[in-house]
Amino acid sequence: MKKYLAELIGTFVLIFVGTGSVIVNNATDGDVSLVGIALAWGLVVSAMIYSIGDISGAHINPAVTIAFWVGRRFEGKHVAPYIASQCIGAILASVLMRILFPDQDNLAATLPAGTWWQSFIMEIVLTMILLFVVLNVSVGAKEKGITAGLAIGGVISFEVLCGGPVSGASMNPARSIAPALVGGQLQFLWVYLTAPVIGAVLAVPISGYLRSDEGETGAAG
Repeated sequence: MKKYLAELIGTFVLIFVGTGSVIVNNATDGDVSLVGIALAWGLVVSAMIYSIGDISGAHINPAVTIAFWVGRRFEGKHVAPYIASQCIGAILASVLMRILFPDQDNLAATLPAGTWWQSFIMEIVLTMILLFVVLNVSVGAKEKGITAGLAIGGVISFEVLCGGPVSGASMNPARSIAPALVGGQLQFLWVYLTAPVIGAVLAVPISGYLRSDEGETGAAG
């Protein structure tokens, strides 16, 4: 239960800070800025890895949990409870955002800036890059340590800078489902539930293939 609670708390903090930065930016006519939003997302992910990485692995993202499971680095019996904990934590954060900012309609929901397929492809690629890094800096099914926190937080930040204006740079089904449900923005939710999972799964064989040669080359990683 400690692992599930850690995932709930970690995802709550992630969504509270991450979507909070977007909501505050909208409420203050851009005072936070895209750079500030990107830093907020990256820093909160790093902080959660350092805080709960040794407890639950700091997945805080259903796509990460699914990728670890597909890569046989995570037991299947924990997948559903992890995803449920992540979604509950995210929804609680969005509910609190609704209470704090009742005048903000969409609560930082991820919505395509252009066509749906543009965001769909963007989310696949962004999540594949994210999971490529996660799988290569993590230990087993756990994201922990100085390397993981800095690398993953950095990836989140530059991907928000790159993909935020296009798709919202979700890369996380829980991040998208919470504001969509609480804010009533469900029309493109399917994009952000499917594309990150596809991208995460695609990263597994790529990382596995590259890592499979370590023993032959003598590389230490």
